[in-house]
Formats: sequence, C-alpha cells, structure tokens
Amino acid sequence: MSSVIESPRGTCVLGGINNVLSAVSRLCPIYHSGPGCCMQTSIGEAGQAGLRSPHFLSGVSTPCSNMLEREVVFGGEQKLRDEIDGALEIIDADAYFVLTGCTAGIIGDDIASITREYSDRGLPVYPITTPGFAGDSLLGFEVAFEAFLDFVVEKGLPRQGDLVNLIGVVPYHDPHWSGTLEELTRILRKLGLRVNTFFTENQGLAEVKSSGSAALNIIVSSHLLKKTAERYEAEHGVPHLRVPYLPIGASLTTNFVRAVGEKLGLSSELVESVIFDEESYVYHYYESIVGGLGWKRFAVVADGSAAVGVTRFLADDFGMTPVVTIISEPIFRTEDRERIEAGIRAVEYAKAPDIFFQPDHYEIRKKIKEYDGITLLIGSSLEQEVALELGIQCHVMVFPTSDRLVLNRTYAGYRGALTIIEDLFNNL
Repeated sequence: MSSVIESPRGTCVLGGINNVLSAVSRLCPIYHSGPGCCMQTSIGEAGQAGLRSPHFLSGVSTPCSNMLEREVVFGGEQKLRDEIDGALEIIDADAYFVLTGCTAGIIGDDIASITREYSDRGLPVYPITTPGFAGDSLLGFEVAFEAFLDFVVEKGLPRQGDLVNLIGVVPYHDPHWSGTLEELTRILRKLGLRVNTFFTENQGLAEVKSSGSAALNIIVSSHLLKKTAERYEAEHGVPHLRVPYLPIGASLTTNFVRAVGEKLGLSSELVESVIFDEESYVYHYYESIVGGLGWKRFAVVADGSAAVGVTRFLADDFGMTPVVTIISEPIFRTEDRERIEAGIRAVEYAKAPDIFFQPDHYEIRKKIKEYDGITLLIGSSLEQEVALELGIQCHVMVFPTSDRLVLNRTYAGYRGALTIIEDLFNNL
C-alpha cells in the first residue's frame, strides 16, 4: 500500500455491489466471505447514508458462507453450495447473486463453476467474481451492472422509443438516491417517457431484463459507468447521454431536459413547454426569498457529480460566492477530472472557485482552513467538525450522512432546489 487515506468515503467492492442488489426489488445477494462482511458493508454504506436500511435483505439477514480457518485451508466450495441451497429454500427471490469476499478471492474458490451447476438446472443463480479487495464501493456499483449485462439483460429485444434507463445515481451510497430518481423520473415523464431506474417503485428483474430495449441510457454521473455505457451500445444498440453533474435548480435541470430532448429528437414545443411550467413553478418560490443568503461565501466537499451541481446552483441560481470546491472521491482518469473541472468552471455569475481532488479527510480539513472568509460549508457529516472549529455554517448533503434520516428527500431537479433553500435558511 503506497498511502493511507483517513476516513475513506465508502467501503469495499462488496458494499457497492450490495447497494445495487439491495435496491433492486427481490434480488438476493449471497456472500462467499468471512463472517461480518454482510453486517459491515450494510452499516458502512446504507448505515452512513441517511440511516435507511434495505427492506428486502441486509445486514445479518443476508446469506453468507461465513468462511473460517477450515475453509481457508481446505477450500469453501462445498460450504458455498450448502449456503446457496439454503438460500433457495428459504428466500423467495427472483435471482441470486454470489459475491466473492476477500478470503474466497485469495484462496481462489471457483464460484463461477459452482453457480453454473445451478443455472444449468434453470435456477437464476449468478456469480460476481470481483473480490472485496479489488476496489471501493463505487467500483462495486459498476461491477453489479457488468453482472447484469453478463447474465440478465436480454438481447435482441425490439427498440422501445419512449423507454429510457436512468442510471448513475448510486443507491444507498448517495443518501438522496431515492428522492433524486423520483424527481428526475417525474420530469422525464412530463416529456412522455417511460423510465427504468431499477431502484424505485419496486422495479426489479423485469426492468433489468428489458433495459436493452431502451432508446437511451441517461447516465447522471461525472464519471461512473463508462464501460457499462459502451457495452449497452455495442451489445444492445442503446446509445447514452452522460449528464456530468447532478441537476440541481432551474438552470442545470433545464440543461438536462433540453439535452434529453435533443438526444431523443423530441418535439421542441413539448420540451420548452415542460421547461416553462417547471421554471414558472420554482421561480414563483424564488421570488419570495430573492437576495436571501446571497452574501454567503461557500466551500463544497462532495463527489464529482454533486460538487458540480451544488457549486453551479449556489453560484448561478442563488447568487452566492464559491471559494473552493473539493472532490472527495478518488477520480483516476484524466478525462473525468477534466470533465468535472470544466463543469465547475462553467459558473456564469461568479468567479470560479479553486478546485482540488482530495479523498483524504485530514488533507481536506487542512485545505479548508487555508481559506479565510468562508461562511458556509457544504459537505458530509465528516465536515461538521471543521465547521465547528471555524465557527461557520455547515450543511450535510452528501455521503456519509449519519446525523439525519433520509427517505425520499432530494436536492435534485427543480423542486429539490427549493428543499436546499429551505434547509440553508433553517440551518443558519
């Protein structure tokens, strides 16, 4: 290990995979791992994302082979078979995905051949062979979609011109994932579209299977799901639109609506009528607090998508002054960093803030203290400590969020922007 990161914002690959499988209705993860992995990944992700637990399976209710010293020495393949048999007998799920923990990955248990014994009998049991040590939970989010493409998404389906897949918002790892997907779905439906989110309205395996028939993948992320987008296009002919920011407020959400309309060739009259209705609604409320909090000088500590969306909204729609924006998740590809930087620097009504990519919480605290005059800090529960030291307002918006319950609350879209304004005023 070349470096140590203080307070990494996420867990291992298993946590990200579990986030996806827990959010899709009636899917069952089966851990082939040591004891404790099920509980720790659930606590480390959903437990730090607005305190909302998965409702189907989570924590100690998740099937696990609980590998011990005996399995390390002699292998755990038979124990895994016993665990799969038990899950099939007890848990009424539509599909079962076997996840490889670090122990199984190190000793080389062949879970793919074991799951094939079941799938050859017509049972929906599939392997996800990426072990926990391979990366963080965001990689796990992408790995889960790779597994869907490998085993679930049906090929050769006729194109459905009014169907879109709305992806890129990470369930549970994003505290507001449910409300965000619901708000963006509400807007897309006004454009006459049907929306697969996979994670809301009890959507499940049927929506995953039919996702290859969509007219468009809308990826709301600054950098996630690049390979997934390429595979959907190559294997199913589904093009993609990357929205490299979280659409917050009238300006960014209007850009989002127009981009979708242009990509799908929708009627400009329809698109502009939806924009007019939504902007009229939100500006009616803006008028009642115009000028409020415009004196604030703010810093943002967030993932790439939220960092762009929050910075642009507070600067362009609400007249605050951005000072510094810190992207707190590891961003490895140069193209992704450049995309995020360009998004932040595109602020129209303020000087662009300084931009840093820094996942280490110790370094983040040091960087924030270098700036004088910050009066508002937008970040996670981790940023509350430095805000108290500096005596400034702090508002928690991103992962980890451990001090409040979040069900379907969102800051995204037209209406989510009103929630931000209310929260900032009520948190003065």
